Amino acid sequence: MWPSKKSQPTIRSLVGEGTRLKGELHFHDGMRIDGEVQGDVLAEGDGRSLLVISEKARVYGKVKACHVIINGEVVGPVEATEMLELQPKARIVGDVRYELLEMHPGALIEGELQPLKSGERPALKLAASNDS
Repeated sequence: MWPSKKSQPTIRSLVGEGTRLKGELHFHDGMRIDGEVQGDVLAEGDGRSLLVISEKARVYGKVKACHVIINGEVVGPVEATEMLELQPKARIVGDVRYELLEMHPGALIEGELQPLKSGERPALKLAASNDS
């Protein structure tokens, strides 16, 4: 997990609002989606990756990256190998696998939640807790 936001990968790619992309999308470092993607969105390489799916974004396919932040809609499975942040307007229809999960009130998941390391107690952080 990253010790601070400064060490997160730089967002180098953008699917802008009003853009619709069909097909598999592969990226390195960081990517932000504000439009619609009909196909899988997958981080490549063993390095750290950041994927931001904004409030207006829609992804219809598999999503996989190290750190995933969702505030839009994903119809398909989601896998975050380090951290998954679900913002208040996040909507996921599909199974979710994660290392660490932060879920804000209002986020919705229609699917199964599974920690990546089965057998271990999952690490959950309640975004509305006062323990921060």
